[in-house]
Amino acid sequence: MKLLHLSDIHLTAPGSTIGGRDPRANFERALAHALKDHHDAELMVITGDLSDWGDAADYHWLKQRLDEYPLPVRLCIGNHDRRAAFLSVFPDLSDDNGFVQGVHDTAAGRCLFLDTAHPETHAGRYCDDRLGWLDARLAEHDGPFLLFMHHNPMPVHLAPLDQIRLLDDAPFRRLVGRNRSKIRHVFFGHCHLPLAGSVAGVPVSSLRGTNHASYPLFSETRLLSASDLPQSYGVVFFGEDYVTVHMVEYGYDGPIRIEGSPDYQAWDRETMVR
Repeated sequence: MKLLHLSDIHLTAPGSTIGGRDPRANFERALAHALKDHHDAELMVITGDLSDWGDAADYHWLKQRLDEYPLPVRLCIGNHDRRAAFLSVFPDLSDDNGFVQGVHDTAAGRCLFLDTAHPETHAGRYCDDRLGWLDARLAEHDGPFLLFMHHNPMPVHLAPLDQIRLLDDAPFRRLVGRNRSKIRHVFFGHCHLPLAGSVAGVPVSSLRGTNHASYPLFSETRLLSASDLPQSYGVVFFGEDYVTVHMVEYGYDGPIRIEGSPDYQAWDRETMVR
């Protein structure tokens, strides 16, 4: 089974840019690239920051675009999104408490989409109501589960990013830990970085977004760091006893060398042409 993971698309008004890049154009490029190579994916999940300013117009455009897309797509919201504006366009994605949370079954497991957004802050929260929803969903099914969320549920040891992580991450990790035998993987966004690790014994992964990229500048302790690294999306393969996660840098526009090409034939101990 194959799944596509996109994050941090940061849609803006037509023609507006972030870091010199057009989020709508780059999102369209990601959709086209993913469909060309992965039209057989069972599901696409976008783990928030869907809009850069939480404008309803961005959500209307996104809904229209996804309604036209031939693959099923599920959404999480992030710190740049506005829950009320989002739900005015996607009302069916609300849980009983008004959070953007839901369930979708796939061949690889039951997907749970979590709402870690908190008003007026870039940091994430997962309150008692949301924890209760997750606890109930994990209790009603034998699994396996795949969890999707926006904020990083563990420290990444980059101080500016950890200041805006999921701040009540410890209770979240305790709940995950109690159910670790049921949860195959946790996917998140927010950091705009390729990341891998584990939470309470459960593997996690993240990736750069479809527009602007961060950079792991460990010497900077206060301010977020940006770079011109390529835009990306994720491709995830599931087998019976494994999960393989790729970050596809579709924004890269340099050469790609195929083994057996003239460039490769010259790579030998005699010439060492590189």
